[in-house]
Amino acid sequence: MASIWNNRISVSIFGEAQGPAIGVTVDNLPPGEFIEVQKLHRFMERRCPGIHEGGEFTQIMSGILNDRTTGAPLCAFIQNPKVEAPDFSQLNRLPRPGNADYTGTLRYRGFNDFRDGGHFSDRLTAPLCFAGAICGQILERRGIYVGAHALEIHGIRDKEFDHVNVSKDDLLAVRGKSFPVIDFDQGTEMLADIRAAAEGGESLGGIIECAAVNVPAGIGSPIFDGLENTIGQLMFGIPGVRGLEFGAGFEVAKMVGSQNQDAFYVNDHGHVRTTSNNHGGILGGISSGMPIIVKIAIKPTPAIGAMQESVNLSTLKTEKLEVENSTEACIVPRMVPCVEACVNLALLTHMMDYPHFN
Repeated sequence: MASIWNNRISVSIFGEAQGPAIGVTVDNLPPGEFIEVQKLHRFMERRCPGIHEGGEFTQIMSGILNDRTTGAPLCAFIQNPKVEAPDFSQLNRLPRPGNADYTGTLRYRGFNDFRDGGHFSDRLTAPLCFAGAICGQILERRGIYVGAHALEIHGIRDKEFDHVNVSKDDLLAVRGKSFPVIDFDQGTEMLADIRAAAEGGESLGGIIECAAVNVPAGIGSPIFDGLENTIGQLMFGIPGVRGLEFGAGFEVAKMVGSQNQDAFYVNDHGHVRTTSNNHGGILGGISSGMPIIVKIAIKPTPAIGAMQESVNLSTLKTEKLEVENSTEACIVPRMVPCVEACVNLALLTHMMDYPHFN
């Protein structure tokens, strides 16, 4: 399985949803970086509130000594919760619609762990989150901050970040909330809609907006190693991601050239800036110094309460399939830190080429 990402920094994710543990190995991190463990706890808690209470948390096996990175591979285990699992025995012959049961069975000739999605489960976003949280701490000590919020859920839309003037304080303000939105009232509506969907056995999708501020101009490369490429490759490691936009995204298709252009000017500090930010902080795969803005579309979780149709892979006949309804009707809120983690990883791996990184 292609669960190793290697681009200056190497990230290898392992484990299955119903196995004893999942984990990650992160290699080529700069040595001597201070890592605050409690801050890691808080980042991971945002992905799945409550799961890390009572001491269940990542066990760091190597790569950190006296709270600093050693330069050796950083290996971490995350124990899977011990809960009574439903019967997954039918999934190797009756794949769930919207899941990777069918494609995984074909790709791995039926030998893949099909229990609750196995290695395809969004449970594997936990080690990805951990790796990105480590990178985030390294970036923040250099003044670079990444933050995200639930921009839209089922058509209910939060305020957008100010694409030109979004600040570190704006990002930290959302990060500190129990429900990751800018506008409290819109968040209340989203929560009510999620509860209604859950009661009806349905699920909801949405859009996450992420911003990175204080990224110096000149980070990245053209063609195949651009910032967009790296962010996109990591982002599609999150199950449920169906689309990405940078800056104005698909709205540029409605513009003429003069509307899309972001005019340059020199601000009061002598820095080159742009009056608008349709380019989302990246030009030619390289950071412009403006806030990096990316939006991510998340599909509704396929675990809904309605009876669904599938194909029995043994008989090749259509059968009805009742899937146990998901405990959550919308995964968008807890994917917010996962999105931040991916941007953290992408930025740090490119920052390591920056002349003044150390």
